[in-house]
Amino acid sequence: MRKSLLMVLAVMFMTVCAAKEPKVLITYFSASGTTKSLSQDLAKATGADLFEIEGAQPYTAEDVNLGNREARAFKEMADKAMRPELKENPKNLKQYDVVFIGFPIWGNYAPNIIYTFIEKNDLKGKTVIIFSTSGSSELTNSFNYLKQQYPDLNLVEGTTLKRNPTPEARQQVIDKLKAAIPAQK
Repeated sequence: MRKSLLMVLAVMFMTVCAAKEPKVLITYFSASGTTKSLSQDLAKATGADLFEIEGAQPYTAEDVNLGNREARAFKEMADKAMRPELKENPKNLKQYDVVFIGFPIWGNYAPNIIYTFIEKNDLKGKTVIIFSTSGSSELTNSFNYLKQQYPDLNLVEGTTLKRNPTPEARQQVIDKLKAAIPAQK
């Protein structure tokens, strides 16, 4: 009996020790630096790797000036089929179990470069956690549109960091995103 109990405990211990933490990549597109800063803080808090989603044609301050109706951002928002080219894709994406995708909300949706990123990278079988930064919008509309466009992906709705957050509010966003990472078995 004692030997059986020890054997069961040994198997349980080995199972717990064998469970590994998921490998996490945080990808982000940042127009003003806000999403980049949040992504860097999240990477520090989780030990994740970072990858910046950049356009082959870099976005300038004028391109993302939402006060200018002729800005590149407005033209892209007006044409949901437009797919800006990426500068590059992450290397060794297969090694990651969880991929965060962060972006500023433009006109209640993700910037079109996010759709390019999703379509150019194989995210099937991964947990994809969506998060955003915004002056006033919530993530829900962006997330629902992404879910509709990519029903085969395991998308998880994260949260939004609002403009001018207190240090406590910023930490709450990081904690919520960190908690969204599923435990690996």
